[in-house]
Amino acid sequence: MESEGAPLNNQREQTSICFKAFMLKNSTQSNLNLYDHFARVLTKVMDERPENVVDVIEDMSHEVKRGLLLDKQSTLRDLPPSPAAQLLAEQQMLLFSRGGGDDGDQETEIVETPLPNVSEVGFLLEQAGVGLGREETLRVFLALKQLVNSQPLARCRLWGKILGTEGNYLVAEGEYRDEEEGINEETAEDAEGEPRDDDEEAEVVEVIDTLPRSTFKPPPVVPKEYNRTGVNKFTYFVCRESGLRWMRLPTVTPTQITAARHIRKFFTGRLDAPIVSYPPFPGNEANYLRAQIARISAGTQVSPLGFYQFEEEEGEEEEEGARDSFEENPDFEGIPVPEMAESLSTWVHHVQHILQQGRCVWVNLAEKPEDDFEEEADEEVKEEADEPEPEVGPPLLTPLSEDAEITTTPPWSSKMSSTLISQFAIAVLRSNLWPGAYAYASGKKFENIYFGWGLKFAGEAYTPTFPTMPQREYTSGPEITEALDPSLEEEQALKAAMEEQKANQYETEGLGGDEEEDDD
Repeated sequence: MESEGAPLNNQREQTSICFKAFMLKNSTQSNLNLYDHFARVLTKVMDERPENVVDVIEDMSHEVKRGLLLDKQSTLRDLPPSPAAQLLAEQQMLLFSRGGGDDGDQETEIVETPLPNVSEVGFLLEQAGVGLGREETLRVFLALKQLVNSQPLARCRLWGKILGTEGNYLVAEGEYRDEEEGINEETAEDAEGEPRDDDEEAEVVEVIDTLPRSTFKPPPVVPKEYNRTGVNKFTYFVCRESGLRWMRLPTVTPTQITAARHIRKFFTGRLDAPIVSYPPFPGNEANYLRAQIARISAGTQVSPLGFYQFEEEEGEEEEEGARDSFEENPDFEGIPVPEMAESLSTWVHHVQHILQQGRCVWVNLAEKPEDDFEEEADEEVKEEADEPEPEVGPPLLTPLSEDAEITTTPPWSSKMSSTLISQFAIAVLRSNLWPGAYAYASGKKFENIYFGWGLKFAGEAYTPTFPTMPQREYTSGPEITEALDPSLEEEQALKAAMEEQKANQYETEGLGGDEEEDDD
């Protein structure tokens, strides 16, 4: 019996040795082994002797393992990324930091600042029932002050806020002090498409002369208006939130304004977002935003009657429709608030109307350069007969009572901010054609602002522009219709008929010759 039990004991010892070796194998992650871990856990159990040890053995195992890993790695959780609100608050804190300089410099800066009293404007807008709230109004005022400090602006004001699906736009309207700013920019933009060298242009013309030329002439492109004129009279800056960087919008072209009239797109809040629409829009969201700002300004920027007046020097020389500048009337005493709330004739437009061309000043596209005047007199007379009529829009300072309405919707709605205390109320004007555009007036003070999605009221239902009809096929006929190839039998029959016809012709000619000889 002893000889039989010895191999069994040896086998058990060998198995226990292998199992112990397996338990002593270190982990590749924590560099710990199961044998030592069990020994520490059992030691902890014997030392502490907790009640219901079977229920807390897992927690004790985690505590033992955590105690061994404190020196090697941190068990603290990774800090979550800062939320967007916290990052925005950190950037807005810079708005409340006062710059260097003594108090005298600060007072001089406040007196000479081109900014209006935004706090007063915010208070009056609050009386009108619109606005951004007092806290956001203060942040916007500090953001505008930051813009004025970074740009040489002679005048700057809060134009409004345009809402978007992903973010909003705070819009600031400014006008530069230095006229060379706009002139240099316009010159640089116009010079982008010019050839660099006359030799290169001559070389290109020489190559094109060897190729066939197309007779198609594209329609003329309406030139855009220069800076400080027309739709580009002011410069606009936008930012997502107060404290973020102000971005300058590009100048707008007539093509972009014309295309914006045929589409309706919500803004996303990203200036580089593409505009996918029909008709296609020539630009990205920054260009579309600039076009909508120009349209909204032309239709909703109003002022009390008599606050502005035309300059006396221009009154005799220019026509009323051609006037594009005015000045404040120093003798303006204000209009009673009840009268402004009742009658639209007490309000006038002080921004030029945008024509169908997409410009404020009509340009004749039928004019030809001097090189094309070598034509016949009849063609010149025909051109004079087909000369387009200049388009003239409503002149500046036109009363709002002459505005056209859409279907049965009046263009404007007016009211008083309070009927209980009318002596301290203000006149409030709201545009129905551009929902979100407001204006108020109280004595000699008035302001225009816009809070909305940047879309015009379309009437009962918006109907998108349909694609153009496809071109028709060319009229079919025997001259252009392709004939079927004849078969072999048809070719042989045709060949035989032609030979027979030719033989008959020869016989006829021979008979005719014999008769002539007999007559002789």
